[in-house]
Amino acid sequence: MHPNDISADPAAIRRLLQDSRNIAVVGLSPKPARPSNEVAHYLRAAGYTILPVNPLHDEVMGERCYPSLRDVPQPIDIVDIFRKPEEVMPIVDEAIAVGARSVWFQLGVIAPEAAARAAAAGLEVVMDRCTKIEHARLLAR
Repeated sequence: MHPNDISADPAAIRRLLQDSRNIAVVGLSPKPARPSNEVAHYLRAAGYTILPVNPLHDEVMGERCYPSLRDVPQPIDIVDIFRKPEEVMPIVDEAIAVGARSVWFQLGVIAPEAAARAAAAGLEVVMDRCTKIEHARLLAR
């Protein structure tokens, strides 16, 4: 369990989002029922700018999809990661390179080495195991 694991502390998500506007969501799918899309919809409804990052798609959620974090034209506050653990390290390296403030590991993304690298580079690291219902309640405004 990572020290910033917020499965029992929803207030940590609120703190993470407090001074953020631009959230790059890595791993969005065109399938609306995917967990990544559900969280992104909640965030967009709460007023955050969602920047989809997925090299396999041109558009997701009606937004242009960027092939990598380096291709996103605006500053990134949070990199929200929905990828397999073995795919996370290059994403964290990109997050560091583009100057993101935080990385937010979502459900099922357990990548302690990537989290340690992000933290060592000065990024805030959040491991999120909240359920869909908890996210809906948390992000409702």
